[in-house]
Amino acid sequence: MTTTTFTAPAEARLAVARHVADAVLFEGYVLYPYRASAAKNRLRWQFGVLVPPSWTATDAEHDFQHTELLMEPRRGAVLSVEVRFLHARRRTVQRALPGGGFGTVGELRLEDRVIVPWDEGREERVRLAVPVEELSGPGTVVPFDRPAGEETEPVTDAGGTVVGRLVRRHEAVEGVLRLSASPLDGPYATQRLSVVVENTGEWLPEEGADRDAALSRSLVATHMLLHLDAGRFLSLTDPPEWARGAAAACRNLHTWPVLAGEPDSRDLVLSSPIILEDHPAIAPESPGALYDATEIDEILALRTAALTDEEKREARGTDDRAAAVIELTDSMPAEVLERLHGAVRGLREVTAPAPPVSGDAEGGLVRPDTPWWDPGADASVDPAHDHVLVDGREVRAGSRVVLRPRLRHTDAQDLFLTGRSALVEAVLHDVDGGVHIAVTVEDDPGADIRREQGRYLYFQPDEIDVEVP
Repeated sequence: MTTTTFTAPAEARLAVARHVADAVLFEGYVLYPYRASAAKNRLRWQFGVLVPPSWTATDAEHDFQHTELLMEPRRGAVLSVEVRFLHARRRTVQRALPGGGFGTVGELRLEDRVIVPWDEGREERVRLAVPVEELSGPGTVVPFDRPAGEETEPVTDAGGTVVGRLVRRHEAVEGVLRLSASPLDGPYATQRLSVVVENTGEWLPEEGADRDAALSRSLVATHMLLHLDAGRFLSLTDPPEWARGAAAACRNLHTWPVLAGEPDSRDLVLSSPIILEDHPAIAPESPGALYDATEIDEILALRTAALTDEEKREARGTDDRAAAVIELTDSMPAEVLERLHGAVRGLREVTAPAPPVSGDAEGGLVRPDTPWWDPGADASVDPAHDHVLVDGREVRAGSRVVLRPRLRHTDAQDLFLTGRSALVEAVLHDVDGGVHIAVTVEDDPGADIRREQGRYLYFQPDEIDVEVP
């Protein structure tokens, strides 16, 4: 029977994935310098926005997300689903009037912060636990809604006197969650799971309505967590060989599912509007959420610490999350900041002997002119003239190729280059014997800059076709 109550083991497993999911939910929520007045914070929320069906002003945002993936449930398995999104709340600022009542103002200046109008995001969840056997056929359909409303919050000064108030208004949002599963043909007990999240709001935009009007009725930063209590999910990024065809046939629109949790776990999935790799994780050195898209903690921490006191006051008044960033950077110990400078992610034993170091006449050490780790120390390596055979033809610097990236070997963004012509700039050999082909893409207006700076794109020999002269 379908229920919104999760078992304790399911709750514990979903909590493991929520840490990364929180980074998705609030990715780009408020950008450095964390002030509402900053130009970059005036165009809000770029990821996972599901607009009302009637909003057709842009093709960049849609009214649904469609997730498909493969699972191997055992008998009696229960699927737990948690859809999360932000519900926009428009905050206005009012000052207490001498004769009583309140009047709307552009800012309210207090000793420790400057409060300004802002659109906040309140986290919402749609939760469902359903036996997998109930997903066959038409599956399960769960409508949900969040009604419109208004809330007020008094604002007091340091002495406790009410000097104003915040008024938060939010519009109604409606949606539906659809789940179904069907078995694959073949000997394996594998099923294709389909999950659709859809904005079904009936709002009709008035003439001249802008994106902000649609956002207040949208599901923002929408993503979902899935947990299978008995069985496993299959990776779509790196599926078993026998499942590659079925994995490639899965349709994922405006979202992408990856395995979540520990590297060896297969019971959790995060379906995110941001493309991630399997088992994404927060860097252990990260001291806390900084909410800035594609954040680099060290740079953000240093730049936030350099804000003026007035800039920090406005950031504190912009949003509670921005205020938390200011407090985090102001209180960060030096040893924590130092950890952000760099980290070794993995170590392996070096089995090759180090180059010999001879002694001089006085018993000292004579070091080679070229360090052993410098490519110049190996005369057999020459990236500008080395070549590799692809389909029996030599590929070297100056060759023209067609890019055929494979998801397993490349960044997912490289898939957009499928079928593009490219110029080979160098053939490189790594210390493990791997071959990497450095290229610039034909018709790329930035190719000359990439070439000058040596910032190439890299592909493996089985990811290119050789162009016939």
